[in-house]
Amino acid sequence: MTLLTLFSITVRKRKNFSALLLLSVLLSGCATGPNANPKDPLEPFNRVVFRTNDKLDQYVAAPLAKGYQKVAPAPVRTAITNFFSNLGDIGNTINSLLQGKGQDAMDSFMRLGVNTVFGLGGLIDIATQAGIPRHSQDFGLTLGSWNIASGPYLVLPLFGPSSFRDGAGQVVNVKLDPVNYTEPPLRNQLYAVNIINTRANFLGATDLLSQAALDPYTFVRDAYLQQRESLIEKGQGKQKLPEYEDPEDKEEAPVSPPSTPPEPSKPAGAAVKDAVQAEAK
Repeated sequence: MTLLTLFSITVRKRKNFSALLLLSVLLSGCATGPNANPKDPLEPFNRVVFRTNDKLDQYVAAPLAKGYQKVAPAPVRTAITNFFSNLGDIGNTINSLLQGKGQDAMDSFMRLGVNTVFGLGGLIDIATQAGIPRHSQDFGLTLGSWNIASGPYLVLPLFGPSSFRDGAGQVVNVKLDPVNYTEPPLRNQLYAVNIINTRANFLGATDLLSQAALDPYTFVRDAYLQQRESLIEKGQGKQKLPEYEDPEDKEEAPVSPPSTPPEPSKPAGAAVKDAVQAEAK
């Protein structure tokens, strides 16, 4: 399978996402059981797709990424990463607006303008050097901010971990990507460069995953679901904050002076003698 064929399949998968969702729903009846993970009712189907993706990565994407890493110097890889990151700020701007995050949208728009004009079309990340933060967004997070449930966990062919909500959001993400509006030959080549460059950036992370995780499928699933939930809660300001005791709520008990033992009573004769001496003074 050639590189161009592989990413032509990627584009077709994006267009046929509705059919993939329908297939997943039909298979959901075979994936339930007393021990099924409630967040992953499609686990048998997902595991098959996960293994297929893993084999494609092992025999196609990873070797290409390793070869690319050898021939492309680090500055070139950084410039390519910056270029596609700059294009991503278009979607970041729109999704931030849809989520009601005016400041984040302004930051993303400013990044897009600064890097496009002064960063040679986005090859140089001037905005980060200028202190303008990047806010990574996608339409799946936007749907989550609208309190739309994630639905079942879903592993997409070639795309990897997702959910029904995030998978549906992927359709909008593609529409927000300007690469999608270029001529098909150029579009496929840009997609290929982006994915191979991204894969090269994560070679070390995937090697660590294969060595550390007893069950890579469960590890990736749980990490993905937790990360997405955390991002949505963070965006809605619902993250749990550390609990601190309010100093005003802590009323210190009054400290009583140490009690002095009563003096021993004197004999009656001694008491009279002391009184007389005091009177004489």
